[in-house]
Amino acid sequence: MNTFKLTKMNFLKSVIPSLLTFLLFLFCTPLCSQKLAPKERVKNEPDHIISSNIMQKDYLIHMSFPKNYSTKDTITYPVLYVLDGKSTYKYFNPSNIDFKKIEQVIFVGISHKAHGIASRVNRFYDYTPSLDTISERKFEKIYGVPKGTIKTGGAEKFLECLKKEIIPFIDTHYKTNSDRGISGHSLGGLFTAYCFLNSDSYFTRFGINSPSLQLNEEKILNKAILKFTNSKTWDIAPTKVFFSTGENESPIMVSNILKFSLYLKKSTYKNIDMNWHIYRNKTHTSVIPLSLRGTLASLYSKKR
Repeated sequence: MNTFKLTKMNFLKSVIPSLLTFLLFLFCTPLCSQKLAPKERVKNEPDHIISSNIMQKDYLIHMSFPKNYSTKDTITYPVLYVLDGKSTYKYFNPSNIDFKKIEQVIFVGISHKAHGIASRVNRFYDYTPSLDTISERKFEKIYGVPKGTIKTGGAEKFLECLKKEIIPFIDTHYKTNSDRGISGHSLGGLFTAYCFLNSDSYFTRFGINSPSLQLNEEKILNKAILKFTNSKTWDIAPTKVFFSTGENESPIMVSNILKFSLYLKKSTYKNIDMNWHIYRNKTHTSVIPLSLRGTLASLYSKKR
């Protein structure tokens, strides 16, 4: 064997192991990336602020974890995304939850970085499924803001924001699995109902609480009734849905949630587990903690 061949073989022997090591590092680094540990809560400070290119606005992320959550094991957890998390995250503090009765779940509260009227304006756009000029003018008068301030119909874009920006961020940095739920109240409940009706099995647990189904001439409610009446089957993954409202809310809100839930129950879809509850003597505001508790009990109760 000549000197050239020997030199070539020695070169390959020295280079190949280094090349394999580099390739192994390159392809395994994303899989082995370090997950984040839960942050220590400082008053009501968010865990993260996510800037959305899709919505062109910032969202606050408030998180809560099971007591035994650790970055040192391989356990992954389902996630419940709670709309308006800035004001509701206090209700899903681990110290207030009996994990002996419900599954171990990560809570992710999502809310707008804006405050006051600006926050209300953002909620109207993000959580409403279609253009509703009647509601725009009505609530501009109620809030005392100039005509054209409130925009509606951004639900499709906000759902895209959840799927492409917010949830991938959570999945990348925390020990989650593909079992996702979403819960909302009022306008947030309307958006959750929209997600449920347009389900592609991305979410499989829905907490639809005091939803504003009366907006836009009950368009979402009518769409739901039509679907539940005409579709004998629904080709989605096994799904759980919980409806709730307060007894002392507006009569139209109570009536609409009953219609929505009763038509769904009448449809007898085999892959949908549905529950509903009307909370006695509770108003649109006072029902919030109870409806969230009911959402957890209905969607995440442990099997006996």
